[in-house]
Amino acid sequence: MANLKTEDLGDGIRLLTLSRAPVNALNAGFLGELEVAFRDANEDDAVRVLLLNSDLKVLSAGMDLKEASEFTDADQTAIVDGLNATYLELYRMPKPVITVVNRAAIAGGMFFVLASDFSLADTGAVLGLTEVRVGVDFPICAMEIARAEMPPLTFKRIVLSGQNVVAEDAVPMGLINEVIAPDALMDRALEIAHEYARIPQLTFASVKTQMRKSIVDKVTKVVADKSDPKRHGWFNEETLDAMSALLAAATKK
Repeated sequence: MANLKTEDLGDGIRLLTLSRAPVNALNAGFLGELEVAFRDANEDDAVRVLLLNSDLKVLSAGMDLKEASEFTDADQTAIVDGLNATYLELYRMPKPVITVVNRAAIAGGMFFVLASDFSLADTGAVLGLTEVRVGVDFPICAMEIARAEMPPLTFKRIVLSGQNVVAEDAVPMGLINEVIAPDALMDRALEIAHEYARIPQLTFASVKTQMRKSIVDKVTKVVADKSDPKRHGWFNEETLDAMSALLAAATKK
């Protein structure tokens, strides 16, 4: 897969590195690659832990707004299906998932953090769900993960304000587990991954499934039935103007 790199680090730890330059922007094709990689990690008995990171300047900046501004109705359906299927595959993985955030995990990229079991960010990182500022709402899997994995007050603030937060604030808000200096980030992530690799696999899988089963069952049914209403016109009359404004602001920086 051109946009992903995999490496087995020993002790059953698989490193999956996102590498779609320049910012791991999500589109239907890239989401499809990620879904397959997550499924492969789950089905490979040699994999005990999935360690997710990026070799670019961010973990992921979310959807490619320039590409999205030209979406047809069919493109909108494809990206909603891709987001639901990919996040579901990651969220229902019974093996430990450790996510490393270098610099940023924004919008769609933030769900790699929320769907993980342990997350670390460097001291300069920012995190957030900017969908409301982009003029789009959430496909079902994204919304259910956000609701389940954030404390209620954090959930309301992050989802409804669309504002990013710095890593140091993200820990007390319940968004990530640890903030680590950039030069020590991967060493600490590997230390955590080795700790999780020593947990009995069947028991971990059983407990994690207990924790997430109600959400996984709900989303699985909607994905299988293709009944997410966002499949039939994700954008609204505000979306393109909102995207254009954000793109213009980014160009000025």
